[in-house]
Amino acid sequence: MAAESAESATSLVQSVDWLAIAPPTIAAVVGLVVLVADLFLGDARKALLGWVSVAGLAAAALALLPLLDDDRSTFCLTGGGTHACSYTADRFTLVIQLLVLGGALVAALLSMSTLKDSAKELPAGEYWFLLLSSAAGAALLPASRDLATLIVALEVASLPAFALVGLRYGDKRSSEAALKFFLSSVTATAVSLLGVSFVYAATGTLHLTEIAAELEKADGQLHTLAQTGVALTLVGFAFKVAAVPFHFWVPDTYVGAPLPVAAYLSVVGKAVGFTGLILVTVVAFPSYAEVWGPALAVLAALTMTAGNVAALRQQSTRAYSAVRLLAWSSVGQAGYLLVPIAAAGYADEPADAERAIGSTVAYALMYAAVNLGAFAVAALVGRTQRLNRVSDYRGLYARSPLAALVLGFFLLCLAGLPPGIIGLFAKVTVFSAAVDAGLGWLAVVMAVNVVIALFYYLQWTALLFRAPEGEPVRHRVPAPLTAAIAVTAVLGVALSGAPQLVLRFSDTGLF
Repeated sequence: MAAESAESATSLVQSVDWLAIAPPTIAAVVGLVVLVADLFLGDARKALLGWVSVAGLAAAALALLPLLDDDRSTFCLTGGGTHACSYTADRFTLVIQLLVLGGALVAALLSMSTLKDSAKELPAGEYWFLLLSSAAGAALLPASRDLATLIVALEVASLPAFALVGLRYGDKRSSEAALKFFLSSVTATAVSLLGVSFVYAATGTLHLTEIAAELEKADGQLHTLAQTGVALTLVGFAFKVAAVPFHFWVPDTYVGAPLPVAAYLSVVGKAVGFTGLILVTVVAFPSYAEVWGPALAVLAALTMTAGNVAALRQQSTRAYSAVRLLAWSSVGQAGYLLVPIAAAGYADEPADAERAIGSTVAYALMYAAVNLGAFAVAALVGRTQRLNRVSDYRGLYARSPLAALVLGFFLLCLAGLPPGIIGLFAKVTVFSAAVDAGLGWLAVVMAVNVVIALFYYLQWTALLFRAPEGEPVRHRVPAPLTAAIAVTAVLGVALSGAPQLVLRFSDTGLF
């Protein structure tokens, strides 16, 4: 009896590798520092909070460098012949954390000019605390290797985002967007928690690798329960990636939120969802690929079609049509990102599944850089054109040549046309993943959607270089906003010049 108690106690002793958990920890600690510092700073010095937040996110990203040499795991349970860890800093984790923290850093740069312009509408201390808290949760999620940590990380990333969307004082549109976002997310999370409870009941464990082993030998009585749990668990992550039919919150939320928050949700929010989907499908539920593989293939087809058709129907003179077009475009892009994950469900060998997942990671890296850049230019135009209509971009080249050239480049990347070579490269990689998995019908649907998307991307690009209506007026661009546009532009151009760099990052090391 004493021996059993000693073994049980040993299994509860968890190792903590502080270097491994440094990136999300730094973001969380800086968030607390900003929240406390806000109490002691006067209104004239609130801008310091922004620089502290930017420095904190940069430090969190730099903390990834010491982790490049080797995989590290922490919060491990030992004893009883098992060794399972809740946090793993492997290559997949580091790439997604780089994407998340980099995206949050660009969003923070965008936020600095937005907060300065809306000093009475957006409280600086609360804003930076919420952004850093959400970034910490988003950085934690790719390292999570048990369902409990996954769900907690998902909610830590999501709950501050609800507040960020509705944080603007006296704005009914912002409050309505936050409420719609919150109610949709809570429903999806509740369904996911039910699925997690079913999976736990069928396997007796929450660790992903152990779930995979237990599901393979689940008896007939538990098979249906496990199958239902697998399907329900995917719902929460499908909501985060804005997959059909969980996508209706996207356009209103993006329009109602401050533009940097919309940019953050379009990249970091999606990264969280896709990371969760990858972990629960290919790591925890590989033996149930016949359930999630076809389901994700259908979701990919529906999502890309719904997003691109809705973007095509946007009227250029409608208020906030530029943001709405970017919102629906992000839904269409989510459909492309789902394709390789679905293809992994049809893979015969782990190496084939890893290549498919690598395609999603490669596409996500491209999408993050160029979509953040498009939102950055939209923030620039929105400083003088409050309604931010697509028609407001007419003649942008006459007012701001560099901004027009950069936005045109980003739109061509999203369309997959030269000189946006990285966009074309990413789409070909995703297309190849579908063909290699035998999903010819999905490849055809994707090809049709790429053609549909060409119309509205090229239409917007052409508008940038048309003759302006009236005399062009030039305005001073704040330094943080200039830095955000410059960083995304340089990254997009560099990746277009050397697209093979993305493939180096797409080696996930999950298998």
